[in-house]
Amino acid sequence: METDPLLSVLDGPHFPLLIAALALLVGLAALWVASSAKRTASREVETLRQRTGSLGREVDELRVGQFNGPDQDRPGSSGSEAGAAKYQAEKDAYDQIWPQLWILHDRLGMFLRAVENGESAGDLRLEARNAALEARNLLNRNRPFCSESVEELVTRLIDTEIKAHLAACQHLDMSKEVSGSASDHERRVLRDKCHALYDGEARDLMSRLAGAIRNRVINVSYP
Repeated sequence: METDPLLSVLDGPHFPLLIAALALLVGLAALWVASSAKRTASREVETLRQRTGSLGREVDELRVGQFNGPDQDRPGSSGSEAGAAKYQAEKDAYDQIWPQLWILHDRLGMFLRAVENGESAGDLRLEARNAALEARNLLNRNRPFCSESVEELVTRLIDTEIKAHLAACQHLDMSKEVSGSASDHERRVLRDKCHALYDGEARDLMSRLAGAIRNRVINVSYP
């Protein structure tokens, strides 16, 4: 009676080696998928970092031009000293608020990616929350010196980032529960909500805010 080759392999001494090889292949495939996703997310963050970072370079160039140029070309110098002081106070407010907004956006992005990938996210959750609180405190302290348009954009951006953080926290808490058809659907809804808030609305507000600050710092002068 002939023995089935498949059964002989399964019953033979090489079966544990076969299982180990399959497990290794599955592990390598999962590692490759995770690495690809991480590289894609890193590229997206770097693109936004370069785009928004140009604001800081333009402000630095303006500062150098003001230092080297004649007095009549400096914002506020053609008017009263009070006008120059107002300009500087507004610019100082943006110098404090903008870096913190970027920190908030960066920390929140790290937290969202960790939640979506099923990674440990406890510390990132706290860092994103603290970054949002600090951004709001900076806005409140500097609100009298901000233009109305910039203040509105900053407020909307912080609120949007907080909404995305809360949605990600809900997603994280649900992931710890026993999975079922209803909870799986709710997690997908929360994941989509996080993407819409962070990748859509928040990034649009960041770009608009960078333009608004650039316009105020470069083009606006007080009488």
